[in-house]
Amino acid sequence: MSGTTRRRRHPPAVYRRRRLTVLLGLVIVIAAIWLLIAQPWRSWADAFAPASTPTPSSIETADATTAIPVPETGGSQTPAPEEPGPETPSTTPEEAAPPPTTPAIEPCRAPDVTVEAVTDQDTYASGQNPQLSIRLTNVSANDCTINVGTATQSFVITSGSDTWWRSTDCQSEPSDVVVTLKAGQSVASAAPLVWDRTRSSVSTCSSAERQRAAGGGASYHLSVEIGGFASTTSKQFLLY
Repeated sequence: MSGTTRRRRHPPAVYRRRRLTVLLGLVIVIAAIWLLIAQPWRSWADAFAPASTPTPSSIETADATTAIPVPETGGSQTPAPEEPGPETPSTTPEEAAPPPTTPAIEPCRAPDVTVEAVTDQDTYASGQNPQLSIRLTNVSANDCTINVGTATQSFVITSGSDTWWRSTDCQSEPSDVVVTLKAGQSVASAAPLVWDRTRSSVSTCSSAERQRAAGGGASYHLSVEIGGFASTTSKQFLLY
């Protein structure tokens, strides 16, 4: 025998496992390269992604309009209920909200407006209560702003030199409402204020024993004020 030792050959199963290992590694490398290029998960994400929600656009709102609000006077002086009837278009002032691109609207001045005291009748039979309103008109050629809130309103009833009733004596929750009164526009109280023919005072707002006004053809006068402007004349009415 020679001194050289012959290398022992491995069994065939060993060679087969080695070839399978090399082949499996090659498959893994090829698959990884394909995944990096194809990126199939993108299509899956797109398929299951929620639909995008459109961004809501800004909501345009028209200028609000309002009639002259009615003051809450407490006690038994309450606004008259509105009577049903055919709908007729009414002219109402728009709230002051000029666009930024237009010149600012100036506040109303005394020469710009007229204020009128209004009653629903000229004479009232026994048991009938006068219904009182304000009519406001912009007599100028330009729009102007004015505070028509109940905090600026006043109804006063007199007989001769005797003041019988003031709406401010028992007024509750006065408010400010600034509106734009357009040129030539006329507006009136949203609902009339009812006078129950009693004498008012700040100390008798909840009293049921207030002095009642005389009838028999007695003459009374209504004067009003709104937005710092008073009626130029009073409105006369008679009680029976």
